[in-house]
Amino acid sequence: MRLYLVPSPIGNLGDMTYRAVEVLRAADVILCEDTRSSQVLLNHHNIRKPLTPYHQHNEHKILPHLIAQILEGKKFALITDAGTPGISDPGFLLVRECVRNNIRVECLPGATAFVPALVQSGLPASSFCFEGFLPLKKGRQTMLKKLAAEERTVILYESPHRLVRTLNELAAYLGPNRQAAVCRELTKIYEETNKNTLAALAAHYEKHPPKGEIVIVIGPPSENDVVSDSENEEK
Repeated sequence: MRLYLVPSPIGNLGDMTYRAVEVLRAADVILCEDTRSSQVLLNHHNIRKPLTPYHQHNEHKILPHLIAQILEGKKFALITDAGTPGISDPGFLLVRECVRNNIRVECLPGATAFVPALVQSGLPASSFCFEGFLPLKKGRQTMLKKLAAEERTVILYESPHRLVRTLNELAAYLGPNRQAAVCRELTKIYEETNKNTLAALAAHYEKHPPKGEIVIVIGPPSENDVVSDSENEEK
């Protein structure tokens, strides 16, 4: 009894590992977020296996059925649209339930967008925190205040249509001169890493609306980055 978590490429389909291909070919069923995008990946590597949708809208409902099938001996592999399952993607609930049922979980090493973004940003990588996506409404201000007190490099995911808002808020709470990098479309044809201060990055993307998947890397604070609580209250 085993569940395999298989990282999928974040852009370039050639980044799939040999072992990942072998595991998917040996699986009885492949769980995926979107059967259409996953089928493109599987076709590229000549993998012919049944696909079952597994995403945030159905994971609670189908969880008992999946556990029952794994306990019966079926080999399941979980992939997401891009990156490693469980990292800002579905996977946690299934893994937790497998652990509760003494089902072995094996996560293959592979693609995760924040690692190449961090390394190529040129910002300190010896100590960092990854926060995924900021809350959209409830808890957003609390998280921004928490990040303002963080002394390590911070990594966030963001969508292109929210990027300018997020950069402006980060500049307000963490300081406009805080060094940062916006990494866009990693491993794809139009890959781009833009390094500057938070304020300058916000101004740039306001004039040049971005497209694609985005990772924000924010360097640790310096004395010039401090923003007082009164300044935040005014903003």
